[in-house]
Order: sequence, then structure tokens, then C-alpha cells
Amino acid sequence: MEGIVSFIRKAIFIGIASSFFFFFFFCFAESNDHICSVTKDSCSLNDYVPAKLLIKGGIVVNADRQEIADVYIEDGIIKSVERNIKAFDEIQVIDASGYYVMPGGIDPHTHLAMPFMGQVTIDDFFSGQAAALAGGTTMHIDFALPSDGDLLEGYKLYREKASIACMDYGFHMAVTKWNDKVSKDMEVLVKHEGINSFKFFMAYKGSLMVTDEELLQGLKKCKKLGALAQVHAENGDAVAEGQIQMIELGITGPEGHGFSRPPILEGEATSRAIRLAGFVNTPLYVVHVMSIEALEEIIRARQSGQRVIGEPVISGLALDDSLLFDPDFDVAAKYVMSPPIRPAGHNIALQNALSSGLLQLVGTDHCAFNSTQKAAGKGDFRKIPNGVNGIEERMHILWNIMVNTGKMTPMGYVRVTSTACAQIFNIYPRKGAIIAGADADIILLNPNTTFTISSKTHHSRIDTNIYEGWTLRGKIETTISRGRIVWENGKLNVSPGSGRFIPLPPYSYLFNGIDKIDSDYLASIRASKQQKK
Repeated sequence: MEGIVSFIRKAIFIGIASSFFFFFFFCFAESNDHICSVTKDSCSLNDYVPAKLLIKGGIVVNADRQEIADVYIEDGIIKSVERNIKAFDEIQVIDASGYYVMPGGIDPHTHLAMPFMGQVTIDDFFSGQAAALAGGTTMHIDFALPSDGDLLEGYKLYREKASIACMDYGFHMAVTKWNDKVSKDMEVLVKHEGINSFKFFMAYKGSLMVTDEELLQGLKKCKKLGALAQVHAENGDAVAEGQIQMIELGITGPEGHGFSRPPILEGEATSRAIRLAGFVNTPLYVVHVMSIEALEEIIRARQSGQRVIGEPVISGLALDDSLLFDPDFDVAAKYVMSPPIRPAGHNIALQNALSSGLLQLVGTDHCAFNSTQKAAGKGDFRKIPNGVNGIEERMHILWNIMVNTGKMTPMGYVRVTSTACAQIFNIYPRKGAIIAGADADIILLNPNTTFTISSKTHHSRIDTNIYEGWTLRGKIETTISRGRIVWENGKLNVSPGSGRFIPLPPYSYLFNGIDKIDSDYLASIRASKQQKK
């Protein structure tokens, strides 16, 4: 059926190409002039896939090893990784001498075309993915929201939104309430639609937030389905109270956002979610870990043997909250996200935890709103749409703050940007590795090239950038997606509809042995009961 849909889509696309592209690239009032378009030199539209591609002489880096080798690709699949592979006339050759050749990044946390706080994120599934490819990310997992509480309808809507995708993607599903239909929909999504994770919001009171009882029921259902439970960990009741306090104190600017959501509320919710997951005995994934308080709860749980994954995001690793206090509202507002970017020191603690393996992978929480959208919160920080950019910047920023500083090896970098995500969401080694049989999702990074980040040259539709003016060393000069050279020489070669949905199977390695733990626990209860007779 997907093949038929793809054929029809392509036929329609060809038939209305000229008018479609004019509308798509020029009719969005919020878009920037530098956005990839058919009239710009920075982007061309090309589905061409070289039948045979050979990457010669690069430093091939996987999460477990690094070697000088060639990589031979045929029909979008890696066929061999070894030294001195011979090139024949029909093979396109890329000279990678002096370059790091690494698996394409996998971003586990994005929000494209998402309605939120009365706005819709500025990047859709084409512009956001094009930006990702320019930054070396070749797959992402987006969060699908229910449609009026209906999971299946929400999932279908997001699949339609993603029809313009230009790279591989998957979905998490958010659960914002609990009833029998939600439970049944979760089962359908896991068994038939390629969903293996569900997100529960402990914040955003009155909209997305679930109660502890609803979270508990969701955790139980996730365990039954072999799906990974995820939490946005902030105490939503306390946050709502904190917001009222800030307004009463006359603190209405962006700085009030951080004051109303202090680290202690993130730590409390993280602790609560971990304990409930421990009670159910199911794995837990904590998204956007931003504070030392949340980090300490995750470390404590992991040291006790509980299966908890901690995901920092690039903004929390790289920035501190000082810019929330900028007197220029437009500057300060672009840094508003939830949980907030924390005071200096939290980011260093998160970096150290990442380098030592206490945190497992890095996302972006790319949730981009233009300055005109952020302006809705002038005079009341509660109305500023929460979210920052990062889908294009993650790979480069992380290389600079972790690898260039000596905190992480290139192998560790591959682990946290690609391999760990593929393993956690059960698509390894198809993704996340440069080995024979894997998808040919590959980046070539020149460690000596320097460049400066600017909203005038990035590929997202957002008109600001939280890393504006950062000069970085180490640049991804080529991105290969399923054997397609989609980013090279500063140009994108992508087209809407060329992306592919990747189903995520249930029962990842995190569920291995869970049944044995349950069995032993029940046996101990029976034995204890028997002894008391």
C-alpha cells in the first residue's frame, strides 16, 4: 500500500511541480530568504542515488572502534568496510583522506509542524529535515500529539504532515490522558504502526499534563507492550504556582520563565517518575535532562540497577541561563524552553555525565518559533511559545564542546549522537553503525574547517539562532542519506517526499530480563507469605 501511495504522490508531485514549489517556498510569510528553494544556489532538488559509491581513505569511526578504511556502498546499503577497496569505472569515488567518516546522526527528540501554545512550530517536515541533513543528522524521531485526545487520529495526522519528508524519520507518541480507548490505541500503534515509545507530560497543567494515576496506568501498558515510557519531568502543579508568584512580583519578562520552573521541580518530578517506573518494573526514558537535580536522580536509579535512560539536549549542554536576562525581549525570548536552560554549572555537570556514560545520548528538542511568534509573550512570559532550535547545530556544537575539548573521543561522539539512539529504539545495526548491511547514512567531518553559525545562513525557517555568532572548528562537509549525497560543498540536494518512515520495533534490549526480575520478585513474595503461615 505504501508503494502505491508513494507512486500516486510522485505522479501528483510531477504534475503540479511548478505551482507547488512557488507556493511552498515563497508563500510563507515567516520563512527566511535563505531557505532552500529552487531559485537558490544553496539547494537543488535531486533524488538521484548513485548505484555504487566508494568513500576512500577516511578515518572510519564507530562507537566501538576507529580505523583507516574504505566504505563501499551499493543501492543505499553499506556492502563492505575494509582497506584498499578497488574503484571501477562505474563507481563514484569520494576522497575522505583526513576526514572522520561516521554514522549519520540520529536525533531522538524533535517537534516539527507541532501546534503548541497557540502557535505552530515554524519548521515542517521538509525545512526541518533539510536543516538536519545540512548539520549531519540523517534520521530523527519526532513526537506525534493526539488529535483531540485520540492517539490514532493524531498519528495519522502526523504521517500526513510527514509526506513532504526528505530523510528517514520515526515517531514517538504522546499520551495526554487515560481511558480504555487510549490503552487500545497504544496497542494498535505498537503492533501495527511502528511506534515503540510513548511520552507522558508531568508539566503543562491544563493541557498536556497527566496525573500520577494516569502515568502509572501508562507505565503498566508500556511494559505490557514492550514500549519505552518517556517523561517530561517537571512538577506541573508547582510550576503553575511559581508562574503566579512571578506575575504577582511583577516579573513578567523571559527571566520569569526560569524563576518559575527551578531545578528542584525538575528533580522532584524525575524522582517521582523513576520511582513509579521502578514500582511497575519497566524501563524509563527521561527526556531533556537540564539540571543537576534531575541528573542526580537518574544516577542514583542507575546505580541501584534500575533501567533509566537520561537524554540531555544540546542547548542544556552548551548554554547557561544568562541570556534570559537580556534587556532586549527578542534576544531573551529566543532562549525560552522547558525545562529552562539552567544557570552556569548545570551544563558542565551534564557534559561530565555524558562523557562518563551516566547520560546516554543527545537530542535537540528542536521546537522552533520565529521572533514574531515569541512576541506573543511580551508582557507575560507565560505566553512565550516554549522552544529553541538545534536540529542543524547539534552535531557541530557537540563536537566542539566535547571532542575538541578532550572530554570525549570520536568513538564516544558516535555513541551519543547515533549508536545509542539506534540501540535504545531498536533499529541497530540498521542505523547507527558503519558496517556491512547497514543503511548508508554517513557523514564526512573535516576537523580543520572553521565556520560561524548565523541565522542568515542556516537552513531552518526560524529567523533567530540561539548559537548566533559561535565560531566552530570541525565541519560536516558531506552528508549521505541511504546512499544519496544530500549535502556537499555547502549545497543541499533534497526533494519533498523522498524521506522514509522507519518503523520502530518493540522490546528493545532494555526489556531483556524484565520477566526474570518479575518472576524472582513474585517468588520472594510467595516465599515470604509461606514463612508467615
